[in-house]
Amino acid sequence: MKIGIFTALFGDKSLTEALDIVKAEGIEAVELGAGGYPGSSHLDVAKLLESKAARDKLMKEIESRGLVLSAISVHGNPLHPNKAIAQEHHEAFVNAVKLASMLGVPCVNGFSGCPGDGPNAKNPNWVTCAWPDEFRDILEWQWQKRVIPYWRKQAALLKEHNVKFCIEMHPGFVVYSNDTLLKLRNAVGKNGDQIGANFDPSHLWWQGIDPIAAVRQLGAEGALFHVHAKDTRIDPINSALNGNLDTKSYGDILRRSWVFRSVGYGHGIEWWKDFVSNLRMVGYDYVLSIEHEDGMMPPMEGLRKALEVLRQAVIKEQPGKMFWARD
Repeated sequence: MKIGIFTALFGDKSLTEALDIVKAEGIEAVELGAGGYPGSSHLDVAKLLESKAARDKLMKEIESRGLVLSAISVHGNPLHPNKAIAQEHHEAFVNAVKLASMLGVPCVNGFSGCPGDGPNAKNPNWVTCAWPDEFRDILEWQWQKRVIPYWRKQAALLKEHNVKFCIEMHPGFVVYSNDTLLKLRNAVGKNGDQIGANFDPSHLWWQGIDPIAAVRQLGAEGALFHVHAKDTRIDPINSALNGNLDTKSYGDILRRSWVFRSVGYGHGIEWWKDFVSNLRMVGYDYVLSIEHEDGMMPPMEGLRKALEVLRQAVIKEQPGKMFWARD
């Protein structure tokens, strides 16, 4: 298993500068943005699609530093009811799939998207309850008229290019849990196995989901493709008072019920060791990609704190044959 990083935290630096930092910190893999909400600060996607020389140069920059490109990320909302936004994010997704295929990168990471509440909607509508009954009607319309038709077509595209789409299960989008991920995977039909998880535990804790249990299920389903390393801390006072459905600014740390933290600042080293062990048990041995979104420390400090924990938690070598018992 390799420790990697999503380079969005180096958005103010050139690709060369970012890769030099990554190498100097002893990180082994990079995840690069190609559009959507995080942007594309390190990839000129149009140029890369057109030019083999540009693609070769990119991979040389990465591989000459002993790194691997674990995924191309395009976290957007191609189901947005605003057609201009939906089209922009759809095109970014398609281009990311094509580029990943050209580069030999197995994973494209992103969101499932979220439609509005009907054909005339202007903004997305994330449904979180089953009553009043109109909410169930909205869900039915979203899935049958927008979500399944769109992703059925994209699953065929993914199959054509031999690329997996790794959905980050994220509140605010129709896929935010194992249940909704597997619903989509099964609903798209014969190419559903092209869709799985970019597993980020930080979005699960505050929903009351146990990431360890979630990993076990997705591993059994063969739907665990890529993993983010990001922590969450639930504030015991604010959560007890207000629950965890929190719309306050991420900058309002003192009053929020939960916030994203650097690895180790929401859950200790023992939890991360258990997480890594469970990843290994279900057969995941790819990359743990650090994502920094900690409002209490700058990117480099947050990155280094995360590395301190993950270096103790990650299992690098294969176990070998048991000498003390029969298999």
